[in-house]
Formats: sequence, structure tokens, C-alpha cells
Amino acid sequence: MTNPLLSTAALPDFAAIQPEHVQPAITELLAAAQAALDEAVKPETPADYDVLSRILDTATEQLGTAWGAVGHLNAVADTPALREAFNAMLPAVTEFSTAMGANEALFAKYKAVMATQGDRLSAPRQQVLKHAIRNFVLSGAELQGEARERYAVIQERAAELQQQFSEHVLDATDGWSYVATAEELTGVPQDVLDATKLDDGGHKLTLHFPVYLPVMQYAENRALRERLYRAYVTRASEQGKPEWDNTAAMREIVALRQEEAKLLGYASFAEVSLAPKMASSPAEVIAFLRDLARRARPFAEKDLAELREFAKGEPLESWDVSYWSEKLKEARYAFSDQTVKQYFTAPKVVAGLFSIIERLFDVQISEARASVWHDTVKFYELRRGGQLIAQFYLDLYARPGKRPGAWMDEVRSRWLKPSGEQQTPVAQLVCNFASPVGDKPALLTHDDVITLFHEFGHGLHHMLTQVNDLGVSGISGVEWDAVELPSQFMENFCWEWDVLQQLSGHVDSGEPLPRELFDKMIAAKNFQSGLMTLRQIEFALFDMRLHGEPGSEADVQKVLNEVRAEVAVLIPPAFNRFQHSFSHIFAGGYAAGYYSYKWAELLSADAWSAFEEEGVFNAATGKRFLTEVLEQGGARDAIDNFKAFRGREPRIDALLRHQGMS
Repeated sequence: MTNPLLSTAALPDFAAIQPEHVQPAITELLAAAQAALDEAVKPETPADYDVLSRILDTATEQLGTAWGAVGHLNAVADTPALREAFNAMLPAVTEFSTAMGANEALFAKYKAVMATQGDRLSAPRQQVLKHAIRNFVLSGAELQGEARERYAVIQERAAELQQQFSEHVLDATDGWSYVATAEELTGVPQDVLDATKLDDGGHKLTLHFPVYLPVMQYAENRALRERLYRAYVTRASEQGKPEWDNTAAMREIVALRQEEAKLLGYASFAEVSLAPKMASSPAEVIAFLRDLARRARPFAEKDLAELREFAKGEPLESWDVSYWSEKLKEARYAFSDQTVKQYFTAPKVVAGLFSIIERLFDVQISEARASVWHDTVKFYELRRGGQLIAQFYLDLYARPGKRPGAWMDEVRSRWLKPSGEQQTPVAQLVCNFASPVGDKPALLTHDDVITLFHEFGHGLHHMLTQVNDLGVSGISGVEWDAVELPSQFMENFCWEWDVLQQLSGHVDSGEPLPRELFDKMIAAKNFQSGLMTLRQIEFALFDMRLHGEPGSEADVQKVLNEVRAEVAVLIPPAFNRFQHSFSHIFAGGYAAGYYSYKWAELLSADAWSAFEEEGVFNAATGKRFLTEVLEQGGARDAIDNFKAFRGREPRIDALLRHQGMS
């Protein structure tokens, strides 16, 4: 029987991959990668960029593609057998990548390449070398003896804990439900009632966002809202099943990170995290966040005062905020999210998005056939002038066994292989929208539309690159605090009248979004932006302090409480355990990096202001953004990409103006 994970075909055969394929395939590919590493570090192997790429990149890229497919399935089609297979191989994969990242002989080879060929290599290859040498140092290549051994143990244990953290959140989300009566659901939209209805007339409520959010926004039953809120904010904590409690995992993850930082000679893990980012120090990030908090606070206090006044003395606990906010928005702007949702059917939004991409970046998108992991997943090709330049999978809907949230991931990157073959990039775009019910298409909230455009921005960054060197092609090698620039930039299209005319068509009549409703949406665009800005700053400051103050892991709740006391205007109840499901920083690569959302928002708002000045569909502006940002990938420093596009350093004015806080 052929193992699909060992296939060298252009695309993974997702439908054919079974748990029993994982161990034999990954074991074989690890052995091949180890053999390549052994070959690369031999004294007789020349310190030559092309030679090392031919030996190492070919083997490690195949391992990465196969392991990436397994990890992807683990996130979107989780089963007990697949999870077991993934976890069984995770230590071996981590051990290999840690050992390779800290290999002294390979480090020496790269330094020799830099010394002998550095100034003769192309700019992207110089960037690859610069990043590689920095990453060797950050991966412990200069450590010796016990320190080196301990570093390897830390990496393996951290990988295990991060996977465990993620599983606990998924299991706690999937493991909770409540059967509500129709009476309890008074006020809840019909499409949610239809999607949750059981044969006996009850309604099965879950913590998946397409159910959780509308119940919090519309359910008149306050006790029901409190029940869902409490379940949601205590997921994977000591208040639920002990086997899903992330308390110990959180502490150990942060403690291990601080120990790693100390081994590498840094004062804190925050310093390690920032070494490859745009921001120069934890102090700079904290100053940026506190400055933004200071500017946003008066607006947040005004938002809260208006909400309290509108609620007319009714209690305003955390489980009441979404409900009264939605009511206030409806009263003030005379529309609801539910009204808007009727105009955004998934097929129409996707078609409109594709049309904008085609117009702006001179590409053609068409549906194609490929092996997929679920029958709702679609596959597409991007062409320019008839030539294939990229492909992507689109997985839109929430379902059991699929990790919450939305993300873009790479299946493979653009690469001119040592053989001379041009490899085109392939992306996965994953969301968790409410599925279609009956014979009607799925309906998206305007926030869902924004999420889709956001993830597609990441996808464009990955797929439209013109860089041919692994390591700086697409989003690879892009500083983490700049990687959100294209994604947040794309969100702006969702607020343009001409764009929304293309994206919208009423689910029953097909009529596009009326101008009157659009004007109300624009008026409401910055509704509670002060509160929302402070909330993001709260998450980012908590993350930076937790990772910037060694010892803070001893009392994670204390750090969060102190941050809330400093920046929040609305303090959650004492039972809130938000941190226990904060996968971004504990399992998702954003450790001491959550600030990057706000940092990149500053860049994206300023970049978008060029389109405001020159025209949203101005061909020259679109072309400049394509060539100076999207096509460059990580081949240039992000600040140089920005300055090449904008002609100057970034400024905060556009961000404050876009959020109604200027």
C-alpha cells in the first residue's frame, strides 16, 4: 500500500491520509532529513549556498510538507486516532528541528557561506543567511554541554505542552452543551434556532462561535446568557473537568520559555521573542501599548457611560454587555447585525472577494479539483496571463473536531528548486462560520466578511510572492509584527460602498445592500472602538508582561488582574479565566507577540490611506502595493517594504482616524 504522506505529488492527498500513515511516513522522512543534515555538515561538503540548499532544503521541505499536512488535519478534522498519531510523532519532529537549529557544524557552514559568498549573493539570499545565522543563535547553536542538552529538553517539553493546551481548549469547547427550550431562546435569530433545533423540539447550544455570539447578543433570558458566558470564559480551567485544566500547562510553558531565555543570555523571553521582530525591545512595545491606551481611554469611558445610560439601571455584568451593546446599536443606528447578515451569503461574498483580487492584482481565480479533508472544502487556482501562479483551499464552516478561530497556513511555499523546477505556493484558508441550513446558502455577519478578507490578505502575502528562495518567500521571514499588515489592509475593502455592492445580495430577493443600511453601518463602524481597543491592549500588555517579567508564571491571574486594573474600564467577574483558552500566546506562536496586531494595524491603516488618497481601485497604487509589499515577502525588512510603498516612515494618525479616536 502506498503511503500518501510519502507522495512527491504537487498536492497532498488529504482524503487518503489515515492515522496509520503518520508514524511510518514521518519516521522515514525524518531519517532522510537526518541523512541530509549529516551530508551537509561533512568537512568535504563545500560551504556553498547552492550545495547546502540542494542537500538540505529538498529533504527538510518534504518532511515539512508531510508533517504540515498531519498538523493541518489535526486542526481541522481531529479524531482520537489522528490525535494519538500526531502526538506520538511530535517529540521526534521537535527533537530533529531543535537539533538541526542548534547544529554547530551547520552553523559554521552558514557563517563560512556568509564570509565567502555573502556580498555576491542576491538580496533575498543574503536575507536568508542573515536570518539563518540569527536563528542558529536563538536556537542554542552557541550553547555547550549541559546547557545545550537542557535547551533540547525544553523544546520538546514545550511542544508537548502547547499541543496539550490546544487540545484542552478544543475538548472543552466541544465537550460543553446545553439543551434550551424555545422559551429560553426568546430574541435569538431564526437561523440560529434552525441550526440548533433537535427532533424533540429542544435546542442544543454549544460554545462554538456561530451559536455562542448570537445568543450573547440577542437572548433576552439573562440567566441563559450568564450560563453560556460562564461556560465560555472558564473553558479549560480549574472550574471544569480536571483533565482539561490548562492551569499547570500555562505555568510550565511560561517557566520553560524564561529558562530558555536565560540559557540564551537574555533577561526575559520577551527579549528572545522580539529579536527577529520590528520592535526593538519590550520597553518600546509597552510604551507603544500604554500610549495607545492613554489615547483610547477617554473614548472607552464614553462608550461605557453611554451603555450604562442606555441600560437604564439594568445590571451590566460581562454577560450583559453584548446584549445591551447590540440593543444600543440597533436603537442608535436603526439596524442589527442580523439585518445586515441577510445580505451576505457565503457564495456571493466569496465571488465578490475574488473579483476584487482579480481587479486589483491582475490575476484570475478559478475553482479546480483536489483531494480535500471535508466535503465543504473548495479548491482554487490563481493564474496570471494563463500561467498558474498559486493554489489555495477554502474551508469556511465550523464543525465538531475543528479548532475554533480563523487562520491561513501554507501547504508549500514558492521555490525555485535546485533541479530548476519552479514550485508554486499553495495556501489553506480556514474560518469557522455558521454552516448553511436547509436549502439556503450560509449567511455571514459583516464581521465574518471582514474575517474572510483578513485571512485572504495573509493568503495573498503567501501566494503572490515573486521570491524564489525558501526562508524569505511569501510570509516566511517576515517579521511577526509586520505579518498582519496585508491581512489588516484587506479588511478596509469591507467598508467601501462599491465593494459591498459586489459582495452583497439578499438571501431571498438577491437585492444588494441598500445605501441607507450601508450609511448606518458606516455610522456604526467605530461603535465602541474605544472599548475594543482597550480590550486588545489588555491582551497584548498581559502577554508582554507575562513573558517580560521572569517569575510571573507563578501567578498568571495576578498579572492579568494588574493589567486590567491599569487599562480596562470594564473588569470581568472573578471567575473569568480568559487566559486558559488564550491559544494565541500559549499554543499559537504569538508569545510576547500579541502586540503585533495593533503594531501592524498602524502600518495597515497608513498603507490604506494611500488608497484613500489615490483611489481604492487605482491601478498604480494596487501595483505598487503588490510589488513593494506582497511580492517582496521576507526578502527585505518590513520597514523597507513599507517605506518603498508609502515613501516615508509610518505614522499613527491614520490608525486613530480610522478608529474614530482622532
